[in-house]
Amino acid sequence: MYKALVKPLLFNLDAERAHHLVFDNLRRAARVPGTPALLRALYDFQHPSLEREVFGLKFPNPVGLAAGFDKNAALTDELATLGFGFVEIGTVTPRPQPGNPTPRLFRLPQDEALVNRMGFNNDGAAVVAARLARRRNRQLIIGGNIGKNKDTPNERAAEDYVACFEALAEEVDYFVVNVSSPNTPNLRQLQEKKPLIELLQQVQARNHARATPRPLLLKIAPDLTDSQLDDILEIARETRLSGLVATNTTISRDNLSTEASYVASLGAGGLSGKPLRARATEVIRYLHRKSDGGLPIIGAGGIHSAADAQEKLDAGASLIQLYTGFIYEGPALVSRINRSLVRG
Repeated sequence: MYKALVKPLLFNLDAERAHHLVFDNLRRAARVPGTPALLRALYDFQHPSLEREVFGLKFPNPVGLAAGFDKNAALTDELATLGFGFVEIGTVTPRPQPGNPTPRLFRLPQDEALVNRMGFNNDGAAVVAARLARRRNRQLIIGGNIGKNKDTPNERAAEDYVACFEALAEEVDYFVVNVSSPNTPNLRQLQEKKPLIELLQQVQARNHARATPRPLLLKIAPDLTDSQLDDILEIARETRLSGLVATNTTISRDNLSTEASYVASLGAGGLSGKPLRARATEVIRYLHRKSDGGLPIIGAGGIHSAADAQEKLDAGASLIQLYTGFIYEGPALVSRINRSLVRG
């Protein structure tokens, strides 16, 4: 029904407007008696064999929703009815910010891809934390993806990440440090070894001062070289990271079917979706092999089918996340993947 009826209507709208429309309608539907139960019956497939224990957390299934979809933790209760094993909110910054000027989200239907330059638009850490504190479903595992404000210089970036950590620590189950978005000026410079170690050490100092530290992960770009990936693994060991999220969007525009002049007209932004699948899997496989399977990886990038999900898991991912595939395939994708994993 989604691909035949809903998707054509949404794809006739501006991409960001369609996103907000989906949000509004899902929120309204959840208030209608019986609708949450109906959504669970349609989409929430659970089975004991799907359960995973990763970085000390027990996930009911390995299929999560990636950061960027529910930036402000506005829909976690509603998303829980769609069968996700976990939801990652954010990217959250210490202070609210509007993000980049619109339009800033574009579809490439021929490639089943998106280009975005959202720019960490969010309500700020305090508002997001308060919203999470009011959520009804306390069983759903929540990840907190954190970043820095656009006007914070890189030399003071660690202060922003620590502030986000402190604001959200009571309300999320794990954290993801995002230094790999291409849409905040100079942010990716923080992936360099020295500044990244310093940043992570400061966050970990706060984390390990807590009675119950939270798993801390790092989200990395698919555009890193092998030597840079080796540095990431060394950094992960030195700063005692619990895992990695591989990968964020790419700045590459290679091998697209969409007319090159149209793609160029869209301007800067991160590319997600099917064109990212192979590179994301390659990065996962490399990290898994070089770490001897000792560092959990959440695999993301180009998962549009059960076969794509299995590819990521076979490459070494412990968990996977959807975003663009969820938009192109609809909510039934979560159930299809989980049912396929049970069938083996």
